[in-house]
Amino acid sequence: MFLFENEITIASRPLLEEYLGSFEYRASGMSFTSLYMWRDINKFSWQIIGDYLCIAAVDNLEPEMDVPFMLPPLTRTGAYEAKGLAETICGAKRIFEERGCAFKLMLVPFHMTDFIKEAFPGRLSVEADRANFDYVYNTQDLIELKGRDYHAKKNHLNYFLNNYDYEYVSLHSDLADEAMDFIRRFNERKNLADSHEKELLMMEERAMQDVFRNLEVVGYLTGAIRIDGAIEALSVGGRLGRKTVTVHVEKANTEFRGLYQAINNEFCKHVAKDVKRINREEDMGIPGLRKAKLSYKPSMLVEKYTMRFIDSQDCRRFR
Repeated sequence: MFLFENEITIASRPLLEEYLGSFEYRASGMSFTSLYMWRDINKFSWQIIGDYLCIAAVDNLEPEMDVPFMLPPLTRTGAYEAKGLAETICGAKRIFEERGCAFKLMLVPFHMTDFIKEAFPGRLSVEADRANFDYVYNTQDLIELKGRDYHAKKNHLNYFLNNYDYEYVSLHSDLADEAMDFIRRFNERKNLADSHEKELLMMEERAMQDVFRNLEVVGYLTGAIRIDGAIEALSVGGRLGRKTVTVHVEKANTEFRGLYQAINNEFCKHVAKDVKRINREEDMGIPGLRKAKLSYKPSMLVEKYTMRFIDSQDCRRFR
């Protein structure tokens, strides 16, 4: 279900990036590279309502879920004004309700919650969404892996460097078929039975096929490791504001010890060396993924919140 007028397309990139680039949102999902990658899975759609650009989506990470929500409104000027923001949110809420959907804001970064609370003082519930907190790391920490905290990572990386001949390359759209061959081999090794997880994996596979064919025109940052001529690991990311690179997808063949550490390290050195921070996105509440992301010692978490109206009639004065 696309709730707003426009879908995410390559043609919409300049306008969306004008809004996305005017403010340091910090949240991994608020970049064009992320929105484009997951546009079909999350049914992203957008519309300019009043002074702000609004993006609607659906949450389908759980079985039998297709729950609509809206990202925090995007500013074109780099500023937020309470009255105009209230009018925009209430306008979006009416569109949701006209389509028979309950309205809520999700993935609101902590530093934006005050803008929205100022627009609706005392009229919103605010709930932390821990599963969607982003993990942010200092780039140099991931490059150097210094100190006791990174001892195990460094050991795995050194094992890889000392035992395998490899080539690190940037991906280009003319390598799309080769990259997709790796993705399919990676997914086959998971050997998932029919399940919601397998369904999501197949949706991701379809998304990646389109991404690989449009790497340059969308603006992705990429890297891959070849061993014996075959891609055995890859990373796909994008710019998030002026000082951060987000890693959207990172996959490696676990048959090669230390390959995950190697693709992470090489990507940081080659692609992200001129930025201060690496955002490795959320853990989705998956215990193993949370443990893995914490093991790289994040310098901070980008907290995200869900905001709902306490009284569903709170927009009456904006009609």
